[in-house]
Amino acid sequence: MPPIPKLMHGILISKLGSPEVLEYRTDLPIPVPKDDEILVENEFAGVNYIDTYFRDGTYKTSLPAILGREAAGKIVTLGSSNPYNFRIGDRVVYMHDSNATYSEYTATPSLRVFKISDGVESSTAAASLLQGLTALTLIREAHPVKEGEWALVHAAAGGVGLWLCQLLRAVGARVIGTASTLEKLEIARSAGAEWVVGPKEDIGDRVKSITGDEGVHVVFDGVGKSTFDISMGCLRRKGSMVSFGNASGVAEPVALLRLGQKNIKLTRPVVNNYVSTREEFVHYCTELFKFIVDDGIQVKIHKIYPLKDAVQAHTDLESRKTMGKLLLRCE
Repeated sequence: MPPIPKLMHGILISKLGSPEVLEYRTDLPIPVPKDDEILVENEFAGVNYIDTYFRDGTYKTSLPAILGREAAGKIVTLGSSNPYNFRIGDRVVYMHDSNATYSEYTATPSLRVFKISDGVESSTAAASLLQGLTALTLIREAHPVKEGEWALVHAAAGGVGLWLCQLLRAVGARVIGTASTLEKLEIARSAGAEWVVGPKEDIGDRVKSITGDEGVHVVFDGVGKSTFDISMGCLRRKGSMVSFGNASGVAEPVALLRLGQKNIKLTRPVVNNYVSTREEFVHYCTELFKFIVDDGIQVKIHKIYPLKDAVQAHTDLESRKTMGKLLLRCE
């Protein structure tokens, strides 16, 4: 393996704001892994909505910072402890605890590193991990979905939305998807949404019509502020409101007494808390890649951008015009 250089390319933010604060640098120091970390030479880094929240200040982060919370690549250095017996040269995909993956190299804790099997491309692994684990843990833990249940998925042609449609179909749920264009509605339908609701339709009325005035058992809402009240109105008695994203802004606070009107269960989950132990992470990664390799779950990649084009990637993501995963090529 060639020697590791001293400097690397990466995307740095020194202030909060619009996508233009993403600065492409060629003089960043390569991190040195701690005892329980590994150094990965990244091939692809995932671009996720959570990255925009750290960039614009919705979520707090220390500055300056390299953004990005997932990537795939190969191990080039091992920390001294190496508790999970990785080897130099292993192809791996990983979730970082904070922000660090929009770069050529990342030192990451080995706890959330998973070895990529030979039948899976690195781009597929990078495009799958964070959004796939989010969707999988939402249907397993945020609301354990049962066969035959009704589920409403907002932004059903987006990154997590496509995963949810496919996984919900795989476990036997009946899926209603919303999307903002006719093209996206067709993509959601092909991914597993039996019914789709377009931008000019009243979502609440359509859901009542589809479900015989009962409403859905669960809403998976990654949009946030603009859809929260609509989602609450679509639930049946004892339904679950799973609010997992803020694409349109953070939803307003909820009066607890409101939940009692239909005995609604409200949760605001974060995937990291479902995979905080090594056993949880390996369990869900194994199940996720089994869905891909054995069950034919499709991993839709919208576009792969050069690392230097991170500004365009964020601009495209926030336009709500993308369908599927956005990746940065880190090489």
